[in-house]
Amino acid sequence: MKLTHFSTPLGEGTLISLTNASGATATLSTLGAGIVSVCVPDREGRMADVVLGYENPADYLADGPCAGKVPGRYANRIARGHFSLDGKEFTLAVNNGPNHLHGGPTGFQNRLWTLVEHDADHVVMQYTSAAGEEGYPGRLTARATYTWNDDNSLRLDLEAIVEGEPTVVNLTNHAYWNLSGHASPSVLGHTLELKASRWLPTDDSLIPLPGAPAPVEGTPMDFTMAKPIGRDIKADFPALKYGKGYDNCWAIDGYEAGKLQTAAILRDPASGRSMEVRTTQPGVQVYTGNWLTGSPAGKDGAVYEDYCAVAIECQHYPDAPNRPDYPTTRLNPGETFHEIIEFHFRAE
Repeated sequence: MKLTHFSTPLGEGTLISLTNASGATATLSTLGAGIVSVCVPDREGRMADVVLGYENPADYLADGPCAGKVPGRYANRIARGHFSLDGKEFTLAVNNGPNHLHGGPTGFQNRLWTLVEHDADHVVMQYTSAAGEEGYPGRLTARATYTWNDDNSLRLDLEAIVEGEPTVVNLTNHAYWNLSGHASPSVLGHTLELKASRWLPTDDSLIPLPGAPAPVEGTPMDFTMAKPIGRDIKADFPALKYGKGYDNCWAIDGYEAGKLQTAAILRDPASGRSMEVRTTQPGVQVYTGNWLTGSPAGKDGAVYEDYCAVAIECQHYPDAPNRPDYPTTRLNPGETFHEIIEFHFRAE
């Protein structure tokens, strides 16, 4: 384990690098509780960093892509920045077209988290959000625990409690992956399989439409069998035009609260690396880096362009606070929010 400190306008941040028995590494940051690097072997045993990230650790603050970080209090979108709980109306910042995104301009991704504990294989970070911060009710304490195993698996336990009054919470990780290496120019040749036979159609501002999730069969949204990410990305299909690529949520088949199951499998034919994503969450948002051009300077001199990496964000559904038909995102005092995301890396 190695600790490195860096300066930000918010104060001193810390990078924590964990190395497993095989020499593979995962590096985490207290800025946004982020993943800034994962170095794993290809089929020939050659290591590469497969996470998009920046040369300057402070550049993660207020970056457009939200690279590698834990957004909150509510990841993804809430329509018109508005929801109600128990008849009380709450108004949030509108920071993505007409909607609220990732907890607002000063969401959890743009905060320094406290490093609570760390050892050779795990890191615990915590952030406390005051009641009323970004318009949300209740004093919420969030905790992110990363565990890096000898089998090249990175586990993230996301937990939260609230004091004072009920709130809504939706936490995920927003890392961008390119299994050829973070500096590789495109992820469109990677194959993706989603354990999801339904998806959430949206309006042009990416808010889910009324009604149940729709079947993917017969549409470009069908990843039930592995296919190259780029195969249908330019199809004449509303969802792909709204976002200039994939930026959509799929409903994971067989979801049960607390049940850990596979959501996605990403493979890179060139390197032989694969990443299986498991989660307890009901949905998976896939974002193909459609607006990455103009990102801060990348690690090792990399310049990131659109479609050079893909985010696979396990989470609750967008706009769930306004949708009683969706799995609830309500958190009451005395309850604990606890969701798991695992990234399992292999080479073949």
